[in-house]
Amino acid sequence: MKISFSERARADFSGMDGQTRKEFWKHISKFSSVTPRKHLRFGLPFFVEKVGKQGRIVFSFDKEELLVVRCFTAHKEYEKWYKAFR
Repeated sequence: MKISFSERARADFSGMDGQTRKEFWKHISKFSSVTPRKHLRFGLPFFVEKVGKQGRIVFSFDKEELLVVRCFTAHKEYEKWYKAFR
């Protein structure tokens, strides 16, 4: 499965420190073998994966490509983002 990043996700990912980036990449790379389980609320076409205690990866996928939409290191940032869709 091809993994690609949205422009915003690429900026989020490159702004992380080395250890955090490594932890996020470990979760992103496992998506190719594990089917995502948690779908976002409010009818959004995205899935969310928890990373550590507060980190979140928002992504969408089909059979050929996984698109990372956003990467959040703090739950507050993630909460603010998804509540904007209400």
